[in-house]
Amino acid sequence: MGYLAVDLGTTNIKVIAYDADLRPLASESAAVRYEKDGDFVEFDAEAYYGDLLRIIRDCCAKAYGQAPFPVRQIALTGQAETLVVLGKDGKPARSAISWMDMRSREECLELRGAFSAQEGYRKTGQPEMIPTWPVTKILWLRKNEPETFERADKYLLLKDFIQYRLCGVLAGEHTVYNFSHYFDIVGKAYWTDILDYCSVREGQLPPLVQPCALLGPLTPESARATGIDPTARVNAGMLDHFAGMVGTGNIRPGAISESTGTVLALATMVDRPLFTPEMLQLHCGPFDGTYVFLPTCESGGVSLEWFRNTFMEGVAFDDITRVCAQRQRPGALTFLPYLTGANAPDFNLDASGVFFGFKAQSDRYDFALAVMEGVAHMLNDNIRSLAKAGIRTDSVISTGGGAKSALWCQIKADITGYTVKVPDNREAACLGAAIIAAVSDGRFPDYESAVRECVRIKTEYAPRLHEAYEASGRLYRAVFESLQAPFRAHTAWRSQAE
Repeated sequence: MGYLAVDLGTTNIKVIAYDADLRPLASESAAVRYEKDGDFVEFDAEAYYGDLLRIIRDCCAKAYGQAPFPVRQIALTGQAETLVVLGKDGKPARSAISWMDMRSREECLELRGAFSAQEGYRKTGQPEMIPTWPVTKILWLRKNEPETFERADKYLLLKDFIQYRLCGVLAGEHTVYNFSHYFDIVGKAYWTDILDYCSVREGQLPPLVQPCALLGPLTPESARATGIDPTARVNAGMLDHFAGMVGTGNIRPGAISESTGTVLALATMVDRPLFTPEMLQLHCGPFDGTYVFLPTCESGGVSLEWFRNTFMEGVAFDDITRVCAQRQRPGALTFLPYLTGANAPDFNLDASGVFFGFKAQSDRYDFALAVMEGVAHMLNDNIRSLAKAGIRTDSVISTGGGAKSALWCQIKADITGYTVKVPDNREAACLGAAIIAAVSDGRFPDYESAVRECVRIKTEYAPRLHEAYEASGRLYRAVFESLQAPFRAHTAWRSQAE
């Protein structure tokens, strides 16, 4: 008997098989194949699902031997905002539009004019209308692809689509709909005013369900394709950041976890909806009655990945961190990691990436170190904004690809002044999904018991250079503040040039 965790990732789809005691037995992954053209980022949703079926079967064969594989539950986690449009035949009517797609800037401006930022924040918990949100993509389709808009029978998010293909049940789970910008996080219902504005009927959206809802057994087709026992049930799970909270033991108010993956995200739980003057991103939480502050910054780990792919092709991340660890810290360069605009806590779509302070003697490793420090400064800004909301802690749990770098973890500790703790199991979201399945199945009586048995902290990084980095942080903020007018001017100039 075992449990299967499925992470519907942005870069990779990942599947991990666990035994009844949540020991990992095998894992498989597949890269997501994108079609990119400027602001357009799309992929074939059916191909994504086909890749998932293949790696589920391969993973289970390694873990359990011969089919039918003895899986009790399949728990899903992963990305939120990617939009899948279904026709009346139940098949995708066009390519899926990734959350990374930026085509809907004009629609953002239109929606900002129709709905104030304060109204949007009080409904959705999101302080800004940005192209990431599916509602902006739906409005873009209405204006630019009227034939698709007319043929659209259902608007789903990616996890909805995968659930539907696995078990035949249409359902929209609360924690991913936090990111739709048409979900009322207090009423836990669709925000009909903005849907009406976009000419979307509520019947075109899936019924809403609680996190961790059991949706049903596999369809005969998906059972045959995966080799899994057809009695296995599909668990709706929750958003990857929230599953990561469960997988690191961050299941009660007062703890902060951060993940530096493609996106930098922080998460801390509160016991009621707290709408702050700073408009911190607030979400309906993973457990009944809970809410989560979840500041997210799209230029997280992707900043270092972009720098390596662009300027250090062929150099391994381990080699980058090994050389950077020998450099003096704080580094002499300042990096603003706003490659896709500034998210929390500054919210400035005009902002862009900036290197400041380099000289003729600066080399590419100095720049790489500046990237790591810049992302850590952005993390620190968000931690300080949480402190203003009354969140107090003495440590931060770190996950994601960034947690694999001892240097980056130490930089984060030095800049924030908090001890950074790295769990033994680095696949926090998948472990969290497996815990969700095991608790739902009755293997553990509650989440506290499962966390006590399954979650361990492997390494802790205490602050060493906090005072030196405080001066570096002041420079980081000064550079950002001084560039507000140039950021606006640059956006205006680019708009005219295009």
